[in-house]
Amino acid sequence: MEKTPNRFENEQLTQAIIGSAIEVHRVLGPGLLESAYQDAMTYELTELGLAFEHEPLVAFQYKKLRIERGFRPDFIVERSVVVELKCVEKILPVHESQVRTYLKLTELTLGLIFNFNTDLLKSGIRRIERSVVSSAKEPDQERSSAASE
Repeated sequence: MEKTPNRFENEQLTQAIIGSAIEVHRVLGPGLLESAYQDAMTYELTELGLAFEHEPLVAFQYKKLRIERGFRPDFIVERSVVVELKCVEKILPVHESQVRTYLKLTELTLGLIFNFNTDLLKSGIRRIERSVVSSAKEPDQERSSAASE
Protein backbone atom coordinates (compact mmCIF):
# COMPACT_ATOMS: atom_id res chain seq x y z
CA MET A 1 0.00 0.00 0.00
CA GLU A 2 1.42 3.37 -0.91
CA LYS A 3 -1.12 6.14 -0.49
CA THR A 4 -0.92 8.03 2.79
CA PRO A 5 -3.34 10.97 2.80
CA ASN A 6 -2.91 13.81 5.21
CA ARG A 7 -4.95 13.98 8.43
CA PHE A 8 -7.65 16.21 6.90
CA GLU A 9 -8.16 13.88 3.94
CA ASN A 10 -8.34 10.90 6.32
CA GLU A 11 -11.01 12.63 8.42
CA GLN A 12 -13.13 13.41 5.36
CA LEU A 13 -12.72 9.86 4.10
CA THR A 14 -13.53 8.40 7.53
CA GLN A 15 -16.68 10.50 7.75
CA ALA A 16 -17.78 9.33 4.29
CA ILE A 17 -17.22 5.66 5.20
CA ILE A 18 -19.02 6.04 8.54
CA GLY A 19 -21.89 7.81 6.80
CA SER A 20 -22.16 4.90 4.35
CA ALA A 21 -22.28 2.37 7.18
CA ILE A 22 -24.91 4.39 9.03
CA GLU A 23 -27.05 4.50 5.88
CA VAL A 24 -26.72 0.73 5.42
CA HIS A 25 -27.73 0.13 9.05
CA ARG A 26 -30.58 2.66 8.85
CA VAL A 27 -32.06 0.88 5.83
CA LEU A 28 -31.36 -2.74 6.76
CA GLY A 29 -31.22 -2.74 10.56
CA PRO A 30 -29.47 -5.41 12.65
CA GLY A 31 -29.75 -9.18 12.37
CA LEU A 32 -28.54 -10.06 8.86
CA LEU A 33 -25.50 -12.01 7.78
CA GLU A 34 -22.27 -10.07 7.33
CA SER A 35 -22.38 -10.73 3.58
CA ALA A 36 -25.60 -8.70 3.23
CA TYR A 37 -23.95 -5.69 4.88
CA GLN A 38 -20.86 -6.16 2.68
CA ASP A 39 -22.99 -6.03 -0.45
CA ALA A 40 -24.81 -2.94 0.80
CA MET A 41 -21.52 -1.24 1.75
CA THR A 42 -20.17 -2.04 -1.71
CA TYR A 43 -23.18 -0.26 -3.17
CA GLU A 44 -22.80 2.79 -0.89
CA LEU A 45 -19.04 3.17 -1.45
CA THR A 46 -19.60 2.89 -5.21
CA GLU A 47 -22.33 5.53 -5.07
CA LEU A 48 -19.90 7.89 -3.31
CA GLY A 49 -17.34 7.32 -6.05
CA LEU A 50 -14.73 6.00 -3.62
CA ALA A 51 -12.03 3.66 -4.86
CA PHE A 52 -12.04 0.46 -2.83
CA GLU A 53 -11.18 -3.20 -2.86
CA HIS A 54 -13.65 -5.72 -1.46
CA GLU A 55 -11.99 -8.67 0.28
CA PRO A 56 -8.63 -8.20 -1.43
CA LEU A 57 -6.14 -11.01 -0.93
CA VAL A 58 -3.25 -9.30 0.87
CA ALA A 59 0.18 -10.93 0.75
CA PHE A 60 2.92 -10.06 3.23
CA GLN A 61 6.47 -10.90 4.18
CA TYR A 62 7.30 -13.12 7.15
CA LYS A 63 11.05 -12.97 7.61
CA LYS A 64 12.38 -14.39 4.30
CA LEU A 65 9.07 -16.04 3.38
CA ARG A 66 6.50 -14.32 1.17
CA ILE A 67 3.03 -15.40 2.33
CA GLU A 68 0.78 -14.99 -0.70
CA ARG A 69 -2.48 -16.12 0.91
CA GLY A 70 -2.15 -13.78 3.86
CA PHE A 71 -5.50 -12.32 4.79
CA ARG A 72 -8.64 -10.71 3.36
CA PRO A 73 -9.88 -7.53 5.01
CA ASP A 74 -13.50 -6.76 4.18
CA PHE A 75 -12.55 -3.49 2.46
CA ILE A 76 -9.58 -1.26 1.81
CA VAL A 77 -10.93 2.15 0.87
CA GLU A 78 -8.91 4.66 -1.17
CA ARG A 79 -5.77 2.61 -0.39
CA SER A 80 -5.92 4.30 3.02
CA VAL A 81 -8.50 2.79 5.38
CA VAL A 82 -9.02 -0.83 6.38
CA VAL A 83 -12.71 -1.52 7.04
CA GLU A 84 -13.95 -4.61 8.87
CA LEU A 85 -17.63 -5.46 9.20
CA LYS A 86 -18.91 -7.58 12.06
CA CYS A 87 -22.27 -9.00 13.13
CA VAL A 88 -21.49 -9.97 16.69
CA GLU A 89 -22.90 -9.40 20.18
CA LYS A 90 -20.15 -6.84 20.82
CA ILE A 91 -16.78 -5.81 19.46
CA LEU A 92 -14.13 -7.69 21.39
CA PRO A 93 -10.42 -6.94 21.87
CA VAL A 94 -9.63 -9.73 19.40
CA HIS A 95 -11.52 -7.82 16.68
CA GLU A 96 -9.47 -4.71 17.41
CA SER A 97 -6.27 -6.80 17.40
CA GLN A 98 -7.24 -8.23 14.01
CA VAL A 99 -7.48 -4.72 12.53
CA ARG A 100 -4.23 -3.65 14.20
CA THR A 101 -2.50 -6.61 12.55
CA TYR A 102 -4.04 -5.71 9.19
CA LEU A 103 -2.77 -2.13 9.60
CA LYS A 104 0.71 -3.30 10.52
CA LEU A 105 0.96 -5.70 7.57
CA THR A 106 -0.50 -3.26 5.02
CA GLU A 107 1.50 -0.34 6.49
CA LEU A 108 -1.72 1.67 6.64
CA THR A 109 -2.52 3.80 9.67
CA LEU A 110 -6.32 3.85 9.92
CA GLY A 111 -8.93 1.14 10.40
CA LEU A 112 -12.66 1.09 11.10
CA ILE A 113 -14.74 -1.71 12.60
CA PHE A 114 -18.52 -1.67 12.19
CA ASN A 115 -20.69 -4.02 14.23
CA PHE A 116 -24.06 -4.12 12.47
CA ASN A 117 -25.61 -6.24 15.22
CA THR A 118 -26.58 -3.20 17.31
CA ASP A 119 -29.77 -1.18 17.62
CA LEU A 120 -27.81 2.03 17.03
CA LEU A 121 -24.77 1.69 14.77
CA LYS A 122 -22.99 4.55 16.53
CA SER A 123 -22.41 2.22 19.50
CA GLY A 124 -20.91 -0.40 17.17
CA ILE A 125 -18.15 1.69 15.57
CA ARG A 126 -14.47 1.48 16.50
CA ARG A 127 -11.68 3.54 15.00
CA ILE A 128 -8.21 1.98 15.16
CA GLU A 129 -5.12 4.09 14.48
CA ARG A 130 -1.54 2.95 14.06
CA SER A 131 1.09 5.65 14.48
CA VAL A 132 4.53 4.87 13.23
CA VAL A 133 7.17 6.11 15.65
CA SER A 134 10.43 7.19 14.05
CA SER A 135 12.68 6.11 16.93
CA ALA A 136 13.98 2.55 16.66
CA LYS A 137 13.66 2.16 20.45
CA GLU A 138 9.90 2.66 20.53
CA PRO A 139 7.41 0.19 19.00
CA ASP A 140 4.44 1.31 16.92
CA GLN A 141 1.96 3.10 19.12
CA GLU A 142 -1.60 2.04 18.60
CA ARG A 143 -4.84 3.58 19.72
CA SER A 144 -8.37 2.32 19.67
CA SER A 145 -11.42 4.36 20.39
CA ALA A 146 -15.16 4.15 20.19
CA ALA A 147 -16.26 6.47 17.43
CA SER A 148 -17.68 9.72 18.66
CA GLU A 149 -19.01 10.74 15.28
